[in-house]
Amino acid sequence: LFIGETSYKDSLSPFGIRMVDRLTGKPVHLDISDLPMKNGTITNRNKFILGPSGSGKSFFTNHMVRQYYEQGAHVLLVDTGNSYQGLCSLIHARTHGEDGIYFTYEESDPIAFNPFYVEDGTFDIEKKESIKTLILTLWKRDDEPPTRAEEVALSNAVNLFLEKIRTDSTVVPSFNTFYEFIRDEYQEILKTKRTREKDFDVWGFLNVLEPYYKGGEYDYLLNSEKQLDLLSKRFIVFELDNIKDNKVLFPIVTIIIMETFINKMRKLKGIRKMILLEEAWKAISKEGMAEYLKYLFKTVRKFFGEAVVVTQEVEDIISSPIVKGTIINNSDCKILLDQRKYVNKFDEIQSLLGLTAKERAQILSINMANSPSRKYKEVWIGLGGTQSAVYATEVSPEEYYTYTTEETEKLEVMRLTRKLGGNIELAIKQLAESKRKK
Repeated sequence: LFIGETSYKDSLSPFGIRMVDRLTGKPVHLDISDLPMKNGTITNRNKFILGPSGSGKSFFTNHMVRQYYEQGAHVLLVDTGNSYQGLCSLIHARTHGEDGIYFTYEESDPIAFNPFYVEDGTFDIEKKESIKTLILTLWKRDDEPPTRAEEVALSNAVNLFLEKIRTDSTVVPSFNTFYEFIRDEYQEILKTKRTREKDFDVWGFLNVLEPYYKGGEYDYLLNSEKQLDLLSKRFIVFELDNIKDNKVLFPIVTIIIMETFINKMRKLKGIRKMILLEEAWKAISKEGMAEYLKYLFKTVRKFFGEAVVVTQEVEDIISSPIVKGTIINNSDCKILLDQRKYVNKFDEIQSLLGLTAKERAQILSINMANSPSRKYKEVWIGLGGTQSAVYATEVSPEEYYTYTTEETEKLEVMRLTRKLGGNIELAIKQLAESKRKK
């Protein structure tokens, strides 16, 4: 779709996404990030997207992140349903493998990291905070938050270890060496400080963290010898469907992936960046990690970035105070798709999101007047509680086959790609052309 210059609803901003006017079907250029920030409509670029299965949620999010990517943004996606595999494969093919990086967790080749490694040797406050949160996640259960004394002791341990790395080049940064530092040096420091065991139980701490130390069940997870150089990659997908039910691995892997994004925040000055969590946010919205989410959502705006949360389960947002206190309150852009499945619960949704009567009417009108000739799904976009409208997501057949999450269609794209020697772009073009002829 080309931007219709005469459309009275076009945004004046050079940055934006292409949507469709729901009444006329005309293309609309829409800026939901920069212009609203500049004119004070919103105070952050974060987005909260809610839409049940089949509402067109995946199509809209694919449509949005593709356009962000094509306008120079760094996009990192954490997914649990292969929603972005097609788009990632297309970008990978178009860039000849330079971009469009797709990670999935396999038992034979698990995702591994080294949270203590930084290329430039500088551990700023963001890096220190993410390491502390990671260690707390490994150490404490959801029903057992750390005491203030434990938080202070851990903070001191991390700071001392990072200082040791900085001043002693013989120390190899890894979780293994951090574990040994606690065991061999830090406990002696605590003795000189006369820290009581009830304030910080060193041996209890080491016992809980032993599975991540060499020889332990998860010793590979935090001791990677190869550093993931993702700083220059602009489209990265981490697909975690294989471990979404693993209560140990899922939250840890998710938070380490988010550490990759924080690295982009710290180092890519003046470059737009987006992190999108599709359902994966559930793993990190437990009480023990709420502070990390809060930190991410509040901090990302300072680095020309935005955090996007996508969910289809209305119960999650109704029942979780963390979602309201952290995600919703720090997302000035709300995006809702067809809510007819939730019409009996919409009073709760309206209250939670702080929607006005006008906004409620707009949302409940989604897809109600679509004519059979228009093959699109509508989406409501609200900015800062003061501006809102319903638009349509209308995509070309080529985009349709790139974004589709329908299993039979995905398999058809893959089959034709293999037949054409791995040329996914040509496969999509051929399928789109055959669709036009029908």
